Amino acid sequence: MFDYMGDRLSKAIKNIRGMGRITEDNISEAMREIRMALLEADVNYQVVKEFVNKVKEKALGAEVQKSLKPDELFIKIVKDELVELLGGDEAPLVVDGKPTIVMLVGLQGSGKTTTCGKLANYLRKKHAKKPLLVACDIYRPAAIEQLETVGKQLNIPVFTEGKIEVNKIVRDALEYAKENHNDYIIIDTAGRLHVDEALMDELLGISNEFKPHETLLVIDAMMGQDAINVIQGFNDKLKLTGCILTKMDGNTKGGVALSVRHLTNVPIKFVGDSEKLDGLSAFYPERMAERILDMGDVLSIAEKVEGIMSEEDAEAQAKKMMSGKYDLEDFLTSMKQIRKLGPLENIIKMLPQARKMGLNNVNIDPKDMAHIEAIILSMTPYERKHPEVLKATRKQRISKGCGRDVAEINRLLKQFEEMKKMMKMMSSGNMKLPF
Repeated sequence: MFDYMGDRLSKAIKNIRGMGRITEDNISEAMREIRMALLEADVNYQVVKEFVNKVKEKALGAEVQKSLKPDELFIKIVKDELVELLGGDEAPLVVDGKPTIVMLVGLQGSGKTTTCGKLANYLRKKHAKKPLLVACDIYRPAAIEQLETVGKQLNIPVFTEGKIEVNKIVRDALEYAKENHNDYIIIDTAGRLHVDEALMDELLGISNEFKPHETLLVIDAMMGQDAINVIQGFNDKLKLTGCILTKMDGNTKGGVALSVRHLTNVPIKFVGDSEKLDGLSAFYPERMAERILDMGDVLSIAEKVEGIMSEEDAEAQAKKMMSGKYDLEDFLTSMKQIRKLGPLENIIKMLPQARKMGLNNVNIDPKDMAHIEAIILSMTPYERKHPEVLKATRKQRISKGCGRDVAEINRLLKQFEEMKKMMKMMSSGNMKLPF
């Protein structure tokens, strides 16, 4: 997501690096690159036009401070305008009522039922809430069974009464939620292949009777420009409180994310960033702008790590790394925790200057990590703590135990020693990070 757009924007900014000051002449090429990058990423033409004009106006009107270079000032202006385009501030989910009612709406195929499960999981893990899923898609074959399967996988209750009138299902679900002290009820509604009157009448019926605190549109980010028409179609009838963009981890150009808020005034509240049931993240405009500009998203990495490792454990591991006492036992523990973060390449892409260092196209085979784990587990506890004792005979025994050849064991040990040296250099201040 955003890789191509980000590369083009970085190239545009690079063109004015080394300039003494910002003038209309030296930013004209950069502005042309930015315009093309946004248009090719499926950003709405009107949005592109306004964005480019604002950046140009602010860049030419800005005084370059002595502490800033012209390209640094230009990057700041582009970033600030991207943040504004993406919605400015974060739009958090409403917490109101006992229970809070969240209704998810959308077209068929947008990933609405799975997103219900992801949202429930997010609320439970991030905010210690007790959600209830409510099955109100009574038309699509197996929709109720799909939601029940999602609920079972997450160990989150699903309220269903089969294929009866949807308002009665919600009415009964509210009673159930009050009796069982559920903080949120998340309603999975019916979808259609397009916005039609029958669909809207049913959704309006739920909305008018129960007054949901949140009405969120689930929309496929790969729809491109047509997504704006879908959002406006739903918003005209239902008054959406926000939207959730799914499939943002795919090959989407990302233009819809840059167009939604500006054209519809509907904030993006969440993005689906993997197919797994923990693949839902709150949408932060500033963090997204920084990722587009290859500045990284260290805060999101920290939040992911927080969920699997305590601050004390993280500090203890960091101290071991910096002191040079980090051994293969610690490495095995770290690797197990890293695997819980999801695909490692998705984490690497969040690092500052990941694209510049060529890390955005890194593909890490989960089998490789499994092989490393097998090698380490085939060692004795003493060998893990003292890898220097691993000579030929020990390596042959380990090779037989894990089914990997000796060359692979040697490669792992060499990489581990190089990593330890790098950590020591960083702790002594003799090494500069590339960002």
